[in-house]
Amino acid sequence: MQIKVCGITRITDLNSLVENGVDYAGFIFYERSPRFAGNKIDARSVRETTNIKKVGVFVNAPVEQILRTVADYGLDMVQLHGDESPAFAAAVREHVPVIKAFRIGEDMEWEATLTPYLEVTDYFLFDTAAPNSYGGTGKRFNWQLLADYPFKHPFLLSGGITPDQADEILTLELPAMSAVDVNSKFEDSPGIKNIPLVAHFVKQIQSSTTK
Repeated sequence: MQIKVCGITRITDLNSLVENGVDYAGFIFYERSPRFAGNKIDARSVRETTNIKKVGVFVNAPVEQILRTVADYGLDMVQLHGDESPAFAAAVREHVPVIKAFRIGEDMEWEATLTPYLEVTDYFLFDTAAPNSYGGTGKRFNWQLLADYPFKHPFLLSGGITPDQADEILTLELPAMSAVDVNSKFEDSPGIKNIPLVAHFVKQIQSSTTK
């Protein structure tokens, strides 16, 4: 089970993620987010950081802006967290691997919603739906809905995951779930990560999945 920590705004936190064996670091390039990375973290410092996959999170951004940011920050992957079409995802994926996020509400029409994206993405990400919001609610959706996920296409589980949910996550029998994506519940304030919480969560996940 891999771990993605999203909402990174400080190079010290990024370095700590590397030291603790986190697999992915997420940088939000959506200006309305309180965790907007574009004016908080130095692009060169991110670009020169190794031993972690760097993911840029975008919401309905133009392809040109995404690719420019990928180059500036040395991003390894792009997460499309808005209303991007399959054609848009395909255009981005010609240059960089793509995670497409979907917001889960009270129910989910898996095949109708996801099938058009199967061939143009590398991963899905499932977050909690909220009115007039593209994520970052800090709330959890009903994980039981994932039992009906019909594909082998790998996905990341997101949405209000807390430090004390590692054991519950590890009991989920979801073969396609490749990673968990944590953010707001591992912070002292928006964009300021609580590294001891992250380190403990990583240790719990990794100790159980390497047995």
